[in-house]
Amino acid sequence: MEIEKNLENERIVITGGAGFFGSEVASQLSILGAKVVVLDNFSSGKEHYVSNLPNVYIVHGDVRNKELVGKVMKDAGLVIHMAALPFVPDSYYYPQEFFSVNVDGTLNVLLESMKSKSVKKFIHISSSEVYGSAKTIPMNEEHPTLPHSTYAVSKLAADRAVFALHKEHSFPITIIRPFNTYGPRITEPYIIPEIAIQLLDGKSEIILGNVDSARDFTFVGDSARGIILSLLSEEVIGETINLGSNYSVKIKELVNLMAKILDKQITIKTDKSRFRPYDVENLVCDNTKAKQILNWEPKISLEEGLTITLEWISKNKISFKSPFKSWAAAFKS
Repeated sequence: MEIEKNLENERIVITGGAGFFGSEVASQLSILGAKVVVLDNFSSGKEHYVSNLPNVYIVHGDVRNKELVGKVMKDAGLVIHMAALPFVPDSYYYPQEFFSVNVDGTLNVLLESMKSKSVKKFIHISSSEVYGSAKTIPMNEEHPTLPHSTYAVSKLAADRAVFALHKEHSFPITIIRPFNTYGPRITEPYIIPEIAIQLLDGKSEIILGNVDSARDFTFVGDSARGIILSLLSEEVIGETINLGSNYSVKIKELVNLMAKILDKQITIKTDKSRFRPYDVENLVCDNTKAKQILNWEPKISLEEGLTITLEWISKNKISFKSPFKSWAAAFKS
């Protein structure tokens, strides 16, 4: 394959590469023969997600550590910046930490990449949350950015900083905006693992917050493939590109589909204490640009991806603390 030839032996740094999403990118690049350096502080990422992958070297550290990041970027050819505080509800409680990691950390990684003189391309992983709730459907890259959470504001600030530095210094960057990515190697109590844990615990009454909100779900393997394809294209430089499926699913529809896969009869109970303040009601991707520039579109259907995810969760017992009390607290200690 051409993709294998182009990335074989390429030194690629992935910040946050031991996390749910990052570990899938690391895994795919490892299979392609790239020399992958994972920089992660393991606040949520798991070392065993990447430790057994061939051609992967792990560096323990924080993206805000300028000296360490500078050493990691030495001789790097490509950088995929994925490290972030990602869980929206945590941002309500730790807004300064979110800006520190998601904005200052991003600037640190980008500036050290620029200083390295060896980095040929910087891929910044953003989030569909920067758009806020859909004003037009589907949502393309020109959709207004109206973030609804401190997390989303911090991600948008990082996006704008990356783009501005690209323009000011002609440094080759690409901003990738994945919509809701799901799959194995879970690290956060996102909606799919939250539903899955309740279903697999044998509960017939599933307790959730806003089940009428809708999201565009893409399997993690597909999203990772889109990121890797962006490494190979010159057309992506200076561009922002959405990765998503082009349709959204209401949370209550998602619950029923997951129950169907597990052959369970359930009812849904709404708990208003779980509602997010200023919640995003609908996210639905327009992936036209990804198709045109990357020749990318999802291959895994929602039902197939959920089946894989449920199997993984059933084999890998996971649990989370009570809602909205997650691992960001580690940054307070």
